[in-house]
Amino acid sequence: MKFGFQSAILDGLSFEEVIDFAAEQKFECVEIMCWPKGKAERKYAGVTHLDVADFTEGDAAHVKAYCAAKGVEISALGYYPNPLTPDLDEAAVYINHIKKVIDASVLLGINLVTTFVGNDWTKSVDANWPRFREVWGDILAYAEARKVRIGIENCAMYFTDDEWPAGKNLAYSPAIWRRMFEEFSTPYFGLNYDPSHFVWMQMDYIKPLGEFMPRFFHAHAKDVKLDRTRLDEVGTMATPLSYHDPRIPGRGDIDWGKYVSGLKAAGYDGAFCIEVEDSDYEGSLEDRKRSLIESAAHLRQFL
Repeated sequence: MKFGFQSAILDGLSFEEVIDFAAEQKFECVEIMCWPKGKAERKYAGVTHLDVADFTEGDAAHVKAYCAAKGVEISALGYYPNPLTPDLDEAAVYINHIKKVIDASVLLGINLVTTFVGNDWTKSVDANWPRFREVWGDILAYAEARKVRIGIENCAMYFTDDEWPAGKNLAYSPAIWRRMFEEFSTPYFGLNYDPSHFVWMQMDYIKPLGEFMPRFFHAHAKDVKLDRTRLDEVGTMATPLSYHDPRIPGRGDIDWGKYVSGLKAAGYDGAFCIEVEDSDYEGSLEDRKRSLIESAAHLRQFL
């Protein structure tokens, strides 16, 4: 495994500054955020460390040379919108930009994009399926023609009232993954696995390391703390942020020794990237940097 972090937490730094920080802290790789420039639609979104809107071979040459000089790889290009939103004009913008991220991945020789499937949160899985088939049939054909793998994160994007009742990302469970991969058997379609989402959904985060390991293209390291007292009060039908909090590794409920050992035993050799959404580290840029440093210190004992 190559150890790194997702760059969203370092919003405000340039691409070069992100890579500099990674090199200083002896990270091997970074998942680089590639949102279109503009206002963020939600927390931890809208971060642009590489602007791929008009990405050229010259831009790619600079990025590759800078990374090589610092000894840091780009593990994937990340962009996490909702391409299945019921607003079709909005969805078209997202789909078009996903394709730009794919193109940039080709120019950089990374050939891996991390994203969400998306979801119309007002509908059931079955009701979403025809549109999922249409939208992702097109995107995956585009990616496969360019030999770019797509790693879907398993976050349900269901945290607050505006995402009720079904969340904004369909690919949150093994049952749905099986259906997705049966629908699209292409080897260019897989997962960006984050165990923390299984914790608050009351699921076993180790079990997927067996059956789905061939689909593990990328992996996140984020922890989560479940408030059992609060959960006893509000139940699982409450919006999830009312009974859990994202935390950096070591401050939540994940057994990182067990999880990392499981990844190794299953033969995972992709990127293992810290993702920070811990509200206790949001006060300043120095706090956000510290979140990555402290996360790495905890995880390195298992790596």
